[in-house]
Amino acid sequence: MTHEEDQVVIVTGAASGIGKACTDFLLRNGSRVLAADLDAERLAAAYKAGSDALVLQACDVSQADDCTTAVKRAKHAFGRVDALIHWAGQHSTKTWDTLNAEDFDALLRVNVTGSFLIAQAAARQMIADGNGGSIVLTGSTAVIHAPIGGEAGNGGPAYVTAKSAITGMVRSLARALGPSSIRVNAIAPGVTETPMIGNYSEATRRQQIATSPLGRIGSAEEVAEAGVMLISSSARYISGEVVIVNGATAFG
Repeated sequence: MTHEEDQVVIVTGAASGIGKACTDFLLRNGSRVLAADLDAERLAAAYKAGSDALVLQACDVSQADDCTTAVKRAKHAFGRVDALIHWAGQHSTKTWDTLNAEDFDALLRVNVTGSFLIAQAAARQMIADGNGGSIVLTGSTAVIHAPIGGEAGNGGPAYVTAKSAITGMVRSLARALGPSSIRVNAIAPGVTETPMIGNYSEATRRQQIATSPLGRIGSAEEVAEAGVMLISSSARYISGEVVIVNGATAFG
């Protein structure tokens, strides 16, 4: 691995929320970043043009070709790929009795298959580069809380199921890629101030604050920096883990 201030990092979901906060943090601290997002217009609007350390890339992570293209562009622009921090995802508040097969499959395609495809593309490049690397995926504390969806704005069973799959994926990939010196981990955020909770009811927001020992909802920056920690040398012997970042908010 290279020195952390010169890491080449692919960040997905980079147009807003945690992905934007992560990209901004990396750029401030000397990394070079390929920032990817499904929404090309919003991505372009989120960043000022002209930085040699930043490449913007439209990317639908549920499409293997898009993932490969994003990784190859990072390699072409910066000469290698050191890390992937994958924040992109899709939320669903549909309840068990309103979900249909198409809803469920579409969410899994983005949150599960998409996580695998972007990790696969990044890992292939890291192996070709021969320098090892680090991959961080995104889980959720919804796996522990098991919300049921509905008008309150909480994730429903499709979302909880998709995020549960990330735990198994991280553990399997960590074992498979460890011999190539590639570490694989995940961040499991609690409720975070991002557009994803824009449909939370006021009652849900008050409840989240009330159950937090820190008395507030976490910021995108706080979650993003935990992801950055996992690609740093400080985490050089951490692999196969899902790190909860939720301010000790009560479970259950």
